[in-house]
Amino acid sequence: MNFPFYIAKRYLFSKKSHNAINVISAVSVCGVALATLALVCTLSVFNGFQDLVATMFTAFDPELKITAVSGKVFDGQDERIQSLRQLPEIEVFSESLEDNAMVQYKGRQAMVVVKGVEDNFDRLTPIDSILYGRGELLLHDEVVDYAIPGIELVSVLGTGIRFLDPLEVYAPKRGSRINVASPASSFNSDYLHSSGLVFAVNQQKYDASYILTSLTFARNLFQYDTEVSSVDLKLKEGSNIYKVQENISQLLGEDFRVLNRYEQQADTFRIMEVEKLISYLFLSFILLIACFNVIGSLSMLIIDKRADVVTLRNLGANDETIKRIFLFEGCLISFMGALVGVILGVALCLVQQEFGLISLGSGDSAGAFVIDAYPVSVHIGDVVLVLCTVLLVGYLSVLYPVRYLSRKLLG
Repeated sequence: MNFPFYIAKRYLFSKKSHNAINVISAVSVCGVALATLALVCTLSVFNGFQDLVATMFTAFDPELKITAVSGKVFDGQDERIQSLRQLPEIEVFSESLEDNAMVQYKGRQAMVVVKGVEDNFDRLTPIDSILYGRGELLLHDEVVDYAIPGIELVSVLGTGIRFLDPLEVYAPKRGSRINVASPASSFNSDYLHSSGLVFAVNQQKYDASYILTSLTFARNLFQYDTEVSSVDLKLKEGSNIYKVQENISQLLGEDFRVLNRYEQQADTFRIMEVEKLISYLFLSFILLIACFNVIGSLSMLIIDKRADVVTLRNLGANDETIKRIFLFEGCLISFMGALVGVILGVALCLVQQEFGLISLGSGDSAGAFVIDAYPVSVHIGDVVLVLCTVLLVGYLSVLYPVRYLSRKLLG
């Protein structure tokens, strides 16, 4: 065994001549452990929120979404697009068209996004899991087209889930200017009837502004023939989504983007990643402050072990060996704190994941949240990152002080 490490280990666990040194060492370990615990728990909570948001988008966004690089729409009958139907990994191929419009219901108005989809949309995504009301998923019949609005939009318009009068939908005519003398003539208008259903994604972007309806209705309203704003794909079970995404990108060329679910919500997840990074940096700074306690513990230990240092020198140990002993001592304190912090942090996260002990609110305010308790998800990569961070910060925080204290107190 390495001699300086062996002596440092003996110093860590042996009884000192002054009990205060043992107390200071224990406090140092606890300080590092608490900072480590905070890092593990905070990163796991951010992971939990990311997983939660991902599950919410899963019910609305397709596995792969193809959009045009330039412009809002592209021709859905393009040979390159239609060739995707022959790929063995594709289970569902669905076209959609969405654009801005204005809806009116009994004098109340709102700006919305009308999203026209094909009849196989329920096979594309698990849309049934976010639908509420009484009725079947029906977008149109032989006579009329039906609307499935977001739950917040229903509140804004005051329609109720099953509205009696149809929604009036207006969209500006393409390629024409507003006629000031007769503004109504510059808009296309149509009607959407109640399907008896609303959807709730629990994201304002969708719930407050989206209306699902048939692709035919959207094309008629926005004056398109075969154009679509996206082609949505669902892959067969067992397909590697990233390999299929890369393959489709090569087939379509530079005119199209192929986006997976996370890329479709890139802004949301980028913000969460930035918040997670900032939290990690702040807590790492707190960890650095906690490691300063180790310096106090080491200085007391060096003073306490002056007689031992004389003995070690008489036995042939040089100054560099003695410095390494106390450097190892500081690293062991940091390692003990890191180990205890990681174990307690992971245990706390697992308990929170199982029992939800820490809630997001109490009383009536809890109803404002999608879930009752903080979501957590422990990622092994984050645990390794925290452990490495603690060990690195602990090492760097004692490297110079140990050399300085050894020279001043033992010189």
